[in-house]
Order: sequence, then structure tokens, then C-alpha cells
Amino acid sequence: MKLTFHGAAQEVTGSMHLLEVNDQRILLDCGLFQGRRAETYERNLRFPFDPKSIDAVVISHAHIDHTGKLPNLVKQGFNGNIWSTAATRNLSSYMLLDSGHIQESDIEYLNKRRKRRGEPPVEPIYTQADARDTLPLFVSVGTDRPVPVADGVKLTYYNAGHILGSAFVLLEIREFSTGKEWRLVFSGDLGREELAILRPPDTLTDADILIMESTYGNRLHGSYLDARERLKEVVSATAKRRGKVIIPAFAVGRTQELVYALNVLDEAGDIPELPVFVDSPLAVNATDVFRMHPESWNQEVQEFLTEGKRRNPFDSSHIEYVRDVRRSKQLNFITDPAIIISASGMVESGRILHHVKNNITHKENTILFVSFQAEHTLGRRILEGADEVKIYGDEYPVRARIECINGYSAHADQGELLEWASHFDKQRLQKTFLVHGEKEAAFTLADKLETQGHRAVEVPRLGQTVEF
Repeated sequence: MKLTFHGAAQEVTGSMHLLEVNDQRILLDCGLFQGRRAETYERNLRFPFDPKSIDAVVISHAHIDHTGKLPNLVKQGFNGNIWSTAATRNLSSYMLLDSGHIQESDIEYLNKRRKRRGEPPVEPIYTQADARDTLPLFVSVGTDRPVPVADGVKLTYYNAGHILGSAFVLLEIREFSTGKEWRLVFSGDLGREELAILRPPDTLTDADILIMESTYGNRLHGSYLDARERLKEVVSATAKRRGKVIIPAFAVGRTQELVYALNVLDEAGDIPELPVFVDSPLAVNATDVFRMHPESWNQEVQEFLTEGKRRNPFDSSHIEYVRDVRRSKQLNFITDPAIIISASGMVESGRILHHVKNNITHKENTILFVSFQAEHTLGRRILEGADEVKIYGDEYPVRARIECINGYSAHADQGELLEWASHFDKQRLQKTFLVHGEKEAAFTLADKLETQGHRAVEVPRLGQTVEF
């Protein structure tokens, strides 16, 4: 049995790990890499293996850094099953089409600039048509329901509490050549013990091999209740300045948490009565999926709906979901205080680029970050205090206030990661691989795990292969 780490190794984005056993090749996640634009295009265009050689893909959740290369995998010849939970399949039907649209739009804009420079055009990594070709390959599985996915390999999903439909993976493996049996657990992205909408992650005790995320392995979050209080302060202060709050947010998960938080604050009269615009077609569609799955809502949401006058966590008379481009452009002419939530969460693509461009030069406005910002992204540069930023090829001075709230993270922090890992039998667990974290976070978490009795903790390199 072999395991190769082809993404999210000593970095956060592009989750992709290849398991080889019994002459079968199983891919754990197939995510887009996000970073420097030239490197991003090259890494997402090509695979370090033949896509036609992959027998099955197991997806942990619908975020694009875990699913976004699937259409390219299919475009290059993959034709096997893509396993996921039902909610992940529902969300992916919107997210992959949206990603294909972004690929097409970005390349169209880039080729106009290349033509002016006398350079040849380039092709999109994939198109909406490629995304549509991918969707029939999805096979949805309920949590806690074992199902065979390859020869000698059985999959069981457990609730990961990260976003709607997110799950961590148990693969029960019987190696034909040696007779060995393995329990491999892949965490995907883990949620928090206390989240605004979803139930907390499940736990397991028995595993031989653990592949675990480490996004926030070196820091602790504030509570989401503290984050809600901070949101109240930022919104109120910006409204007093007669400014707008521009919030880059992941369309799936973070946007819904923010809308719910603003709904709660508005219901209690804790913020001024402001219009809230959710300006992302993907976020609008994803919110529809959230509405379809009330069984995933936690007790706090149930109580909010029972005690208040709101019919669901995501709607009120002040919240407008923007679908068409015409309405999105009209938001540029708003002069009164307002809140605009838009994607992408790292300010790398989508309508948020236009909202940041139009508002970052005005000191009365606030750019509020509520999501992790990967290295080399525009969001990271703004958050780290850049005086000027380049958007669509032009430089813009940063005059708006830049704020950050970490408590809304849907990722477990260091303490929650350690708590989740503590449930595994340390005598049985032979190897732990820490992925989906920048170096400092991953190596810090490795040290913490070892001090708590975990043995053989490793932070794999990109492309590293381990044999068992």
C-alpha cells in the first residue's frame, strides 16, 4: 500500500492525496490550488499522474480547494465514481459550474490583455461544459453507512462539522498481497465544537493511519459568540462613518454563518437597520441547499427560529440575494451605509474584486475579513497591510479600514484539533500525517501531538510517497 501527497502538503489549498492498494488507485479529494497566479494556472492545468489511471475519488466536502480539479480530471479521462455525501453532491452541482464559469471569464479577460501585448491566447483549465460532464459521476452516501468503493476497500463517512455535508473519511482496507488490514482516517477539514449553524464533528477511536488537517494548528480562535460581538462593533462603527462593510466570504459555509449572525443581531436590535446584499450567485444557490437540510442545523438555530419571528436562519426583510449582473453593478452606486457579502473569500476572483476595487480607496468603508487568507492571495496582501493593491491590472491605494474576525472560522483551532485527535487509541495509531496547513501551523501541531503521546507524526512534502 502506498500513499502520495499531491496537494495541501505544507500548504493549505489543493487537497489531493493518492492511495494505491490492490492495484487500485483512489484519490482522496481533488482540489484546486490557490496562490501566485502563474503557479496556480500551471498546477491546476496538469496532474502528477495519469487521470485515466484513477479508479475512484473520495471527496470530503464541497469547498473548491477539495473538489475544484474534478472537471479537469474528467476532462483528461477519469470516468470512475466520485463518492460524497448527498449535501456535498448538491453543493458541488453549483460550485463546479460556478468554478467553470470563473475559469472561462478569467481566461477571456486575460486573453484580451495578452492580445494587446501580442501574446498567444491560453485555454481555461476547464469550462462549464466540463463541469456538467463531471456531475453524473457523483455517487452520494449517507454518514455512518459503510460502502465498498474499490477492491478490498470500504468507505464510511462521519460528520466533520465544517460545512454542510462535510465528512471525514474512514477507509477499511484489506491488502490482498499481504493479508494486512488497515483503518485509514482522512479528516478532510474539521469543524469546531461550537458553530453557529452545524452540529460538531463526530469522533473515532480506532485507526492505524491518520491524515489530518492542520490549518490552524498554531493558533486558537475566539468563540463564535465573541465573533458575533465583534461583528456588531464593526458594523455599528462603519455605519456611524456612513460607510459600507465589504466582506469577502466563501460562498459555502461562511456566507451562511454571516447572514445568520446578522439576522440574530438585527432581530435583537443590536445593529443599525442596514441593507445586507449577498452578491454571489453561488452563495445564493448554496443558501438554497442549506435551507433544504434543516436536519443539519444545531440546537441554537432551532431555538432562534422557535423564539423569534424569522422563518429560517437566512432570510429577513433586510437581506437581498443578488443573482444577476445588472443588480450587482447597481450596488456600486449605493451611497448609504450597507453590508455587501461577496465571493471569493480570498479576493482572488468573482464579484468581490469589483466591490473591493470600488470601495477600498474610501476611508469611511471597511473591508472585513472573516476567512483564512492563503499565502500570495490578494486577500492576504490586503490583510497584511499593503499600501496599494493591484486589481485587474490597476493599482489602488488602501484607504478603507481593514478588519479581521477569526472567530467565524469553520476550521477547528489548535485546541479543537488536539481534542479531536485525542480520541484515537495512541497504541494502535501507527502514523499521523499533517496536511492542509502552512509549515508553521503544521509543525507546531506536530510538536503538540507528540507531547500528548502521539507517535510518528509527520508533515509530508508535496509529492512525497510513503509505503506501508
